[in-house]
Amino acid sequence: MKQISKLLSISLFLFYFQSLAQDTWGLDRCISFALDNNIQIKKYELSTQMQSNQLKQAKISLAPSLNGSLSRNVSFGRSVDAYTNDFTEDRTMTDNYSISSSVTLFNGFQKINAIKKNQLDLQAYLSDLRKFKNDISLNVASSYLNVLFNLEILETSEAQLAITKLQVDRIQKLVDAGSLAQGDLLEIEAQVANEELAKVNYENQLAMSILNLKQLLELDTLNNFEIARPNVDIEAINLPPNASAIYDYAIKEMPEILSAEYKLRSYEKSLSIAKGGRSPQLSLGAGINSGYSDARMEQTLTGSQDIPYGYTVDASGTQLPTYIIQPTYDLNTKSFGDQLRDNRNTYVGLSLSIPIFNGWQVNTNISNSKINVLNAQYDLELEKKTLFKDIQQKYLDAISAQKKYIATKAALQSASESFLYTQKKYEVGLINSLDYNLAKNKVTKAQSDLLQAKYEFLFAVKILDFYQGKPIAL
Repeated sequence: MKQISKLLSISLFLFYFQSLAQDTWGLDRCISFALDNNIQIKKYELSTQMQSNQLKQAKISLAPSLNGSLSRNVSFGRSVDAYTNDFTEDRTMTDNYSISSSVTLFNGFQKINAIKKNQLDLQAYLSDLRKFKNDISLNVASSYLNVLFNLEILETSEAQLAITKLQVDRIQKLVDAGSLAQGDLLEIEAQVANEELAKVNYENQLAMSILNLKQLLELDTLNNFEIARPNVDIEAINLPPNASAIYDYAIKEMPEILSAEYKLRSYEKSLSIAKGGRSPQLSLGAGINSGYSDARMEQTLTGSQDIPYGYTVDASGTQLPTYIIQPTYDLNTKSFGDQLRDNRNTYVGLSLSIPIFNGWQVNTNISNSKINVLNAQYDLELEKKTLFKDIQQKYLDAISAQKKYIATKAALQSASESFLYTQKKYEVGLINSLDYNLAKNKVTKAQSDLLQAKYEFLFAVKILDFYQGKPIAL
């Protein structure tokens, strides 16, 4: 019973790892994984977050500023106390406290335009991020199709090698029977060696293409990796009627075009900000100040005393002393709370700054901003022209690849039929092994050309789909 349980556990263990080994990666999964793990994309996202912070800061700058300050000064020797205006030669300690606020009422709409500029800059960053993600997606798709191509061409090579090996066995028997010369066997064995070498080369190409794909995905290159092999019906693919229809859509949606447009509008806002430098600036300010000094004293009544003043004579002529009542005081430092109240000072004021001459800086900023706007216009036109050329080129590539696929498909069919006929003749000894190998090599080349044309056409179609806003999928 324990032995059965142990075997069952081992079976489940092997089944689990077999299921892991059968885990395949489709194109959509590869693209999604690459977008989630690419380091450059993460860096772009951080830059976008920084630009978002810039936008928040531009909005907050409209709010009034509020600042508080406090200071303590200790003076020695002769000085004037700020709160008593008396000269003192003792050590004096004074505190100063203030709260102030200011707000810009008008500055040529520079702050408003700065907010709009930062909004446009953020949109440009997001568009650049989209473009980079699109580039990653296309690179993954290209690498994925390259793996599929190498898989199929390797399988084709293995199938051709298997056929050649069957011929080796057959010819060996004929040579042993004396029906064929030893030279025929040597030629077919040489063909096997060539095809085995080709198979090794295709295996290396496949391994390299898989490695390139895994590196694009930021995967551990030591892990097992198997891609899904979708069934794509090349015959059912229909191309758009013309490149203009693709361009009309792409010009409105491609992130590189949107980014160039946002950057142009951002530079236009920069020009408005520069022109705002010619405008007067009106600001409102308010504040409250107070302070404390240990040299500020106050008197406290503690009592009174009689001080002799002189004499007076009564009716009988007797001299009587007279007195003056003089109050007595204690001298103490005035309390902290009383001084804060007594020394309090508030103010409200308007400030108008009129630019007259500042080293020509404002005019220079305006001139440079105009140049930046013109340069951004050229960048936008260049992006549009580049996009139009790319779409034209990719559309012609797709048409050429489709024609090449049709032609190579027909060539493969002809070569296959010719090879079957040649094989029959070879089997009855009507032709030699050289002619047989030539016919077989034509089939192999036609199969390779067909696979190449197939994936060239498929990738060109996927790029056209991408320009039309369709997801990259098989």
